[in-house]
Amino acid sequence: MYLHLGSSVSVRAEEIVGIFDLDNASTSHITRSFLRSAEEEGMVINVGEDLPKSVVVCCPQGSWQRLYISPLSSATLLRRLESGGFGG
Repeated sequence: MYLHLGSSVSVRAEEIVGIFDLDNASTSHITRSFLRSAEEEGMVINVGEDLPKSVVVCCPQGSWQRLYISPLSSATLLRRLESGGFGG
């Protein structure tokens, strides 16, 4: 099953480590540091040009960790995941 993150980006549900609300997650200096270093290492993929609302952390098998910045809320992504990966 795949989870649609916005625009034309989907990820395999099995690769998802966590889905985080960007506003809540970025309040911690540790999380901000993690996001900054992930961006410097080229692990961050921005899904859309709209205001970012969530971070989806994925660990594809046989590959490096990836962080997807999505314009969709973490609640919306969770609903999509629970309903089969796609939704309106």
